[in-house]
Amino acid sequence: MTAYIVFQRETTQDQQALDRYSARADATFAGHDVQVLVDYGRHDVLEGPPVEGVVVLRFPDAAAARGWYLSEQYQEVVQDRLQGASYRAVLVDGVDAGA
Repeated sequence: MTAYIVFQRETTQDQQALDRYSARADATFAGHDVQVLVDYGRHDVLEGPPVEGVVVLRFPDAAAARGWYLSEQYQEVVQDRLQGASYRAVLVDGVDAGA
């Protein structure tokens, strides 16, 4: 079943740390079956507190999503994201076609 990781950036604390993260994050996708569906595009919060931005990544399944997130490559750069801003990250299963 397709799975998604949804990142919501709530507030920025250190733009330089986020810039370091942004410069290195895409390289962590190498060797992983991931598709970027949303990358900080225009958004409109319909409910809840405001967010600064949203990223949505699609993976073939939750195991693949966890495999990328927990990979050595991503864990080397994620600290810059965590230092740079407050985020909410959610791993969610998709809906199978025809379900």
